[in-house]
Amino acid sequence: MAERRYELLIFDWDGTLMDSAGTIVDCIQAACADLGLPPPSRQAASHIIGLGLADALARLLPELPVEAHPRLVERYRHHYLSQDAGIPLFEGAAELIGDLHGRGHLLAVATGKARRGLARALAHTGLGGYFHASRTADETFSKPHPAMIEELLDELMVAPERALMIGDTSHDLEMARNAGVAALAAGYGAHPAESLTDYGALAVCESFAELARWLRVNA
Repeated sequence: MAERRYELLIFDWDGTLMDSAGTIVDCIQAACADLGLPPPSRQAASHIIGLGLADALARLLPELPVEAHPRLVERYRHHYLSQDAGIPLFEGAAELIGDLHGRGHLLAVATGKARRGLARALAHTGLGGYFHASRTADETFSKPHPAMIEELLDELMVAPERALMIGDTSHDLEMARNAGVAALAAGYGAHPAESLTDYGALAVCESFAELARWLRVNA
């Protein structure tokens, strides 16, 4: 077995391992419509994917009164929970995670989801047993703050130069840069590939198959 370049591989979830970005956008737009708010464009809604909920709402709807946030969140969850069990992983994602685990990598998740949402996703996909640690946006600072990565490094006792962050948004890549770890960009997710080229990622992969090949060869 070739020596591992990276001991720890940290994955974003939505738009990186799970093909959920389109569903998230649909649910954001539906929640806004439920409250009589003009639905944001798909581009605007996609851009906040990966952020913690409070940061996402502040960026997407800066003029919405804070007291209206819980109702919007309730409507978003209503729409999302009605279908989240059926949202698929990207083709080949389960096999890749199993392969990387088998090669001896430590695997972690750093996501804008809440803990309950990640727990459901790990249960639905059957991948929970492969990941050694995880951080969610409701238990630490939201991306692009480096806390998620820093806490995972501390918990798993891995040096920054031995870790790689894999994500589909500028928030993921900025978080990696802020934490001093290398990053790999998934250019097929929430943020378009051309918007991810200026964050110092080792590569921008334009399909999940390309990302899987890169990790098998280079990680």
